[in-house]
Amino acid sequence: MSSTPGKLFCFGYGYCCDYLGYTLLAQEGQWTVAGTTRDLEKQVLMRENGIKSYVFDHSKPLDDPQLFFSGVTHLLISTPPSDDGDLTFNMHADDILKIPTLKWVGYLSSTGVYGDKDGEWVDEMTELSPNSKRGSRRAKAEGQWLSLFKSHGLPVHIFRLAGIYGPGRSALDSVRAGYARRISKPGHAFSRIHVEDIVQVLEASMNNPAPGEIYNIADDLAAPSHEVIDYACQLLGMQSMPIIPFEEADMSPMARSFYADNKRVHNDKIKNDLNVSLKHPNYRSGLEACLIVEEEYQLRQISEVSI
Repeated sequence: MSSTPGKLFCFGYGYCCDYLGYTLLAQEGQWTVAGTTRDLEKQVLMRENGIKSYVFDHSKPLDDPQLFFSGVTHLLISTPPSDDGDLTFNMHADDILKIPTLKWVGYLSSTGVYGDKDGEWVDEMTELSPNSKRGSRRAKAEGQWLSLFKSHGLPVHIFRLAGIYGPGRSALDSVRAGYARRISKPGHAFSRIHVEDIVQVLEASMNNPAPGEIYNIADDLAAPSHEVIDYACQLLGMQSMPIIPFEEADMSPMARSFYADNKRVHNDKIKNDLNVSLKHPNYRSGLEACLIVEEEYQLRQISEVSI
């Protein structure tokens, strides 16, 4: 980064953006962070944490976008798309093209755009063939943002995320809550990525922009979900539950749809082009790190109560 502080604006300030914002603000004096939310209570919480926050949803575009975008150097889009494509693109593409200070734009997509590959490996050059509504919407949104790179030179970068997990959002939580199940579909595997690794990939790209590039963000080990649940039980000192064959599992249509895609995701590009070394190359390392963070948080809570 240059000596001039950067300004990040996030559309859809969710889990990943929150971790990125926290990481950047820890670099004192180097960044300011702003973002949007649909939740008024979250808007207040964001402001308490030093993040300028604005309400933005399907019915309410930003009132004065050029004022809010003033000085923005980096823009991250994490809003979920609809059948019409990306919400941010549809409401504010023209406004974004007018930001004179913009150096980098990131769009958080999904590896769901590849569809089902029957367990084969995919990389960034693999043809997109989504077989779900979620994947199709993401593919359309990617195309929208890349069109602005091609037509106007907007410095767009696409990040295709595998299954996101981290503290407060992992197999540890589902096991603790009592709704985790070990479902087995032979030959099926999921790719995952810890939120800390998402953040370091985004930071690496922000520091070394390559407009028009697409990156898979996944760890080194695609694994069946029942193995992950089993390891979470081990870490928590709990007895693992029996395996349920996929054909016998009672699942919602949403849950069942995740088993319709079977692929393994190559992550060579983030390593070779962005020089990223994963902090959590597999679910074991990632879950162990989640448990440490959660236990430290509990100790702080106990300490504050005792004081």
